[in-house]
Amino acid sequence: MPNTVVDAPVHVAAGIVFDESDRIFLTRRVLSAHQGGKWEFPGGKVEPGESVDAALRRELQEELGIDVRAAQRFMQVRHAYADKNVLLDVWIVASYTGTPHGREGQEGAWVARSELLDLEFPAADRPIQRRLWSPALYAISDCARYGHDIFFKRLEKALVAGLRLLQWREPITARAEYLTLARDVVALCHRHGAKVLLNADPADVDACGADGVHLNSARLKQYASRPLSRDYFVGASCHDATELAQAGRIEADLVVLGPVASTPSHPDREPLGWENFAALCRGATPLVYALGGMRPEDLSHACARGARGVAMISGVWEAADVAQSVASVR
Repeated sequence: MPNTVVDAPVHVAAGIVFDESDRIFLTRRVLSAHQGGKWEFPGGKVEPGESVDAALRRELQEELGIDVRAAQRFMQVRHAYADKNVLLDVWIVASYTGTPHGREGQEGAWVARSELLDLEFPAADRPIQRRLWSPALYAISDCARYGHDIFFKRLEKALVAGLRLLQWREPITARAEYLTLARDVVALCHRHGAKVLLNADPADVDACGADGVHLNSARLKQYASRPLSRDYFVGASCHDATELAQAGRIEADLVVLGPVASTPSHPDREPLGWENFAALCRGATPLVYALGGMRPEDLSHACARGARGVAMISGVWEAADVAQSVASVR
């Protein structure tokens, strides 16, 4: 019989503290501590009988010297290390007084969202790291339509304009060609600091040097647990509450949900509409991107209904000015 005392997770309250420039305050764990030398989102253990909210306020006052005035729950992360289990209760600090600093002698730094993936965090913090980094635009490739030369020129323009997350989809391309082109796409995207998720078998990710996998709805159903480690992104395509729940069970980092509106890529699917989309977002665990007929001007509608942003195919590659289309999704 398991020892419930030993197996019980260490419950930690962690705070995401922003400044007026949307930078996040991080602290570095002392070398002698568990996961020493790595950056983390500040916080600490919830004491017996203490509420998470109270623990967050106490810990951030002790660690950073700030008084939390308002905070809202952001996400929860469960992780099993070799020597302990942890439950991270992560909150966005919406209002505080004081100036954050390493009050206990620990190193502290303000970091832009775009810099988060360049830093080493404990494994338990990586889902938070990725969620905060994730950009408003998740572009989906359409190389077969335009041909290699034209598509790669459009892709480079998009990358120069700020595209940072791409799904390499290409469902009608033969496997060998898909993988060959994927390696070229990954190399190009990495030169611009962008991440690439393969809409393919998770086993292909390492071979192409990609940053993760995007599971179509058929592949999503095949997995009982996360198909890749926390070192990679896992995305999924969802169309209803059942698929969203499955994405949550396998601990996907993000999903595309749709189609919200009519779209040529899924002509047989009934659009969800914004009202149904919002209702589904409220129950979703992964980060959600609105998909289906999206244009840059739909970003505000998506975010107002609980999404992180929009996923686009035609909205990016059909634009008269690809760079302008990408730059307008912020």
